[in-house]
Amino acid sequence: MKPSSNKYLQYLNPLELLQTKKVLQNNPTVPIVTAFKGESVLTLFTYNDTACNTKTTIKSNQIGHAFLEKDKKYWLNVDVINKQTVEEIGGAIGLDPLIIEDILNDYQRPKTDEIDDHFTCVLQMLFFNELSNTIEGEQVSFVLGENYLFSFQDEATRDLFTPIRERMLHENTKIRTRKVDYLLYALLDKIVDHYFIVLEKLSVQIEKLEEEITNNLADDFTMNRINNLRKELIYFKRNTFPVRDLIQSIIRSENIHFEESTKKYFKDIYDHILQVNDLSENYRDMITNIRDLYFNKVNVKLNEIMKFLAIVTTLLSPATVIGGIFGMNFERIPYLHNEYGFWLATIAMIVFPILLLLYFKKKKWF
Repeated sequence: MKPSSNKYLQYLNPLELLQTKKVLQNNPTVPIVTAFKGESVLTLFTYNDTACNTKTTIKSNQIGHAFLEKDKKYWLNVDVINKQTVEEIGGAIGLDPLIIEDILNDYQRPKTDEIDDHFTCVLQMLFFNELSNTIEGEQVSFVLGENYLFSFQDEATRDLFTPIRERMLHENTKIRTRKVDYLLYALLDKIVDHYFIVLEKLSVQIEKLEEEITNNLADDFTMNRINNLRKELIYFKRNTFPVRDLIQSIIRSENIHFEESTKKYFKDIYDHILQVNDLSENYRDMITNIRDLYFNKVNVKLNEIMKFLAIVTTLLSPATVIGGIFGMNFERIPYLHNEYGFWLATIAMIVFPILLLLYFKKKKWF
């Protein structure tokens, strides 16, 4: 899962950047060390055209080819991924070690693989945290077999698949009557459709920020908020842009587990992910424009201050000149000992700034 907004606080301490572990934590060549996150929760849906049974007491060591009957279809959902559970399930159905490694790696780039008789795909399920105004992700992995689909997700507190589970209980639905490749489509469709909701939350933050800057309500933290939004959008694009290639690889796949009649549904997901990518590009441009608008507002404010100081300096210049002339250390200065000299100098110090003000006003300099 992506950490909250506190992740940026690490950059306030330069010494933390020198830690090799943090620098290489997303390096795919570094061996994965998966901490024990708790016991996995397995939910098995056994279904066909006429019946659907749900079992939550199943253990990972019970899963295997002998357990999966040919005349039924299966969906095994694994919540809370730990290494032991994944390795037991992978060993039971003959998953390649590379696939198991991808499932255990929380920072995997969205992709598909076809190894032996398994089709696998990995992508991120994204959520918007309104408390911290950040995007958080949860990796979801799918393993598609002849009559089964295994899904692996890291937590069960936030789940987009509840509507799919409810549809599984109804008869004569396409999920029940079609092959398991349609179930994979339904799950991927839920993930991609939720990207629009995350983008909508981001757009609210962007519009709010733009309105504050336009109405001169920006504060000292406005630039930080712009940078944070930009980082969240970069994170969003990094996890959604490759999904286009993922769906396209499914459409072009000649894997026997995909029916040609099902691929038209994946084409619909492909259209949706293209829209997501277009919207994210638009929001990136909006953030760039907002940043430029903020800089322009700051520059305009600075120019106003500089103009005010320049006018004040110009208005004080006659008094400075007159005071400097009569303050020179000479024995004979005209009007120096005149009884009206002080008043004449004072009047000149007042009249000249007034004339300058009238001139500036006529030129529309303020």
